[in-house]
Amino acid sequence: MTPFKLSEINFTKYLFFTGKGGVGKTSLACATAVGLANNGRKILLISTDPASNLQDVFGQELNGHGTSIAEVPGLTVVNLDPEQAAAEYRESVIAPYRGKLPESVITNMQEQLSGSCTVEIAAFNQFSDFITDEQKQKEYDHIIFDTAPTGHTLRMLQLPSAWSSFISESTHGASCLGQLSGLEERKGVYKKAVQTLSDATATRLFLVSRPDVAPLKESARSSHELQLLGIKNQLLVINGVLTQMHDKEDLVTTQLYEKQQEALAGMPAELKPYPIYSVPLRSYNLSNVANIRRMLTEDAFAENDKFESVHSGKSLDDLVQDIYQSGKRVVFTMGKGGVGKTTMATQIALGLKSLGAKVLLTTTDPANHLNYKLAKGAGISVSKIDEAEVLEVYKNEVREKARANQMTTEDMEYIEEDLRSPCTQEIAVFKAFADIVERADTEIVVIDTAPTGHTLLLLDATQSYHKEVERAQGEVTEAVAHLLPRLRNPQETEVIIVTLPEATPVFEAERLQKDLQRAGIHNKWWIVNSCLSMTDTENHFLRAKAQSELFWIKKVEQLSNGNEVLIPWKN
Repeated sequence: MTPFKLSEINFTKYLFFTGKGGVGKTSLACATAVGLANNGRKILLISTDPASNLQDVFGQELNGHGTSIAEVPGLTVVNLDPEQAAAEYRESVIAPYRGKLPESVITNMQEQLSGSCTVEIAAFNQFSDFITDEQKQKEYDHIIFDTAPTGHTLRMLQLPSAWSSFISESTHGASCLGQLSGLEERKGVYKKAVQTLSDATATRLFLVSRPDVAPLKESARSSHELQLLGIKNQLLVINGVLTQMHDKEDLVTTQLYEKQQEALAGMPAELKPYPIYSVPLRSYNLSNVANIRRMLTEDAFAENDKFESVHSGKSLDDLVQDIYQSGKRVVFTMGKGGVGKTTMATQIALGLKSLGAKVLLTTTDPANHLNYKLAKGAGISVSKIDEAEVLEVYKNEVREKARANQMTTEDMEYIEEDLRSPCTQEIAVFKAFADIVERADTEIVVIDTAPTGHTLLLLDATQSYHKEVERAQGEVTEAVAHLLPRLRNPQETEVIIVTLPEATPVFEAERLQKDLQRAGIHNKWWIVNSCLSMTDTENHFLRAKAQSELFWIKKVEQLSNGNEVLIPWKN
């Protein structure tokens, strides 16, 4: 890997940074913007991250129009709020129907337009104006976007049928694409934006990852999706690489180094042809301009002889005891990919089994073989929801219904894209979850990854689920009818949010908590996984890194009302 140095990279007019949450794409986009501005270039940096902390980084108020940064001459920052844009767009779609359609239909439409796909469209709707603005193209040497649109968003916008009457007629029936209705007047802008994205002379896409297995796999998937859309001018940046052992080669340092090297050695083959750059692991929070300036050049840290590792007031055993003694029957671990929720689900199941409970552990993680073996060995019943399998069954049902209704070729293309959406996958898995949760009558059911609050509300808003599944000719089973009331009962269900002691995972977990609250689902316990601050490392560099976790641990303590469990970093 080549060190990420601005002087050695060919920067086009438009630069997009994309990657899994928490990999550091915002920090890298900021460091690139500041570095290029320091070199005399005129830079426009645009963020579409709902949890953006750019105002803290640059120490001044930002808006969606553009703010000059006092500390960085030549840099202008635009801080878009896609969630606010999504709310405004949602109301623009629904407003014409208020007073004309039943309130139950309006409620359904509101929830339909409350998912992540609507936020994606709203974000693209905002920054497409910046991509197609000829004046800004002339004014700035480089326009940098933190975060790039996903392949799913771009495919939606390219659908020929996305502008047909079918969408407007199906606003409250489609699982994910109803939010496109009413955007006919934007078709030309979107087309130009997508063309610019695929123009290698104008645009370069930076895939940002960590030297870990899950983010590298995510980068490979994103890369493949974008390649299929003609966006081929890509490069890979591995952020957070432990490049040297620093002052002391203790066990934690060695294990961390070896774990990273193993992940890099097993990098997906799809990524290897790209130019690959690395950014070293930094010991400090990238939370101000001074540290952003240093990100690509140096890491000075102070030796802290007074550092003491963190010890949580509550343990995983405390959490398990609370679940067991309170008589909970359904336990979910929820969180973004890569935070360790599968491992935590297994540990909780093992703990409940050790107390004498009859336990069923289920997961949607296809790579969960080791945990399965461990659970089976302890006498725990295990099952697996094969997402690909249940999704294919659901998709075939939808296709059969569409053919029976003699849909046009264009509308079939629309339906096929709808079937590739995240929302459709959630709904397809939902019935499988319902069947498993029904077993809580006889055993404690521990489930790794639950349906999101948005999915539950979407199905609830359809009045007993049947309107959503009728296009698949499905039946409302007894298990489905029982599921939502059971999940909303805090005496029966416990949702455990799993996160990491870092900015993005905590912000995303906070949004997840609000999503659950919106669905009427109670959450008491949080788990902060992989805390370097709980190890006994003597490496001064890693101690400094661990010190930066304390702020986020305190934040989780507040969000959980003191019901947080801290798990040490483990190899």
